[in-house]
Amino acid sequence: MPKPALQSIHLYPVKSIAGSGPGEAVVEPWGLAGDRRWLLVDAEGRQLTQRQQPTLALARAEGLPGGALGLTAPGREPLTVAVPGSGSGETVPVEVWKDAVEAVPAGPEAAEWFRGYLGVECRLVYLDAPGKRRTVDPAYSAPGDTVSFADGFPLLLTTTSSLDALNSLIAQGDHADEGPLPMNRFRPNVVVDGTAPWAEDDWRRIRIGEVDFEVAKPSARCVVTTTDQRTAERGKEPLRTLAHHRRFGDRLVFGQNLIPRGVGTIRIGDPFEILG
Repeated sequence: MPKPALQSIHLYPVKSIAGSGPGEAVVEPWGLAGDRRWLLVDAEGRQLTQRQQPTLALARAEGLPGGALGLTAPGREPLTVAVPGSGSGETVPVEVWKDAVEAVPAGPEAAEWFRGYLGVECRLVYLDAPGKRRTVDPAYSAPGDTVSFADGFPLLLTTTSSLDALNSLIAQGDHADEGPLPMNRFRPNVVVDGTAPWAEDDWRRIRIGEVDFEVAKPSARCVVTTTDQRTAERGKEPLRTLAHHRRFGDRLVFGQNLIPRGVGTIRIGDPFEILG
């Protein structure tokens, strides 16, 4: 087995739509720089994701210089969205799960672009101050830990060996024709290669390159993992197999949530270490 190393990095500028796979990324206290700083919300200000709108999988966001956003989607002209509210201080309340978060609304052209794509009332908002707006669940974090518009924690880690093990289990099940599944079903930030399957269950502290991370808790998985990120079609896997083999209490688990315990730049190929 090769020495454990960082295989890939994934950034999602807009929560729940496709992002990019850069060769390196800056780790900030609340996650990777540029990751999930934008959010789509419905008419009531509640997060709008692939859970409600699976065709969001077919839209793509690219982070541009200065924090701006480049958007593409089937049937829509590409759109560039500037960082909103420069100097205005205007925010609106939005809801991410049960968290009330203040965010800055993007311009009307972004709202119109997404309305035209999804066919529902919605708008795009921006997290202007990630170090202030939203805290991590105190049951799994230290005072002062913050997070972007990610589900609950700054980063999500998965491993290639655990995906291989999961795909082997899927191949033995009733919906084997749905596998093997690609890693993009799980929308990780960092993917590690060279570890044993499911070894991440026992990690408590790790290091990627020059940055240390606390392993906060396993990642509970939802219907988004059943959504083919190329077609937006839904199936039964991996939730059916996770329910049989990776049930932790009432949660179906794949991957681990991380909290940075330092800042710096991580790069594909960086060594991976288990600290505890």
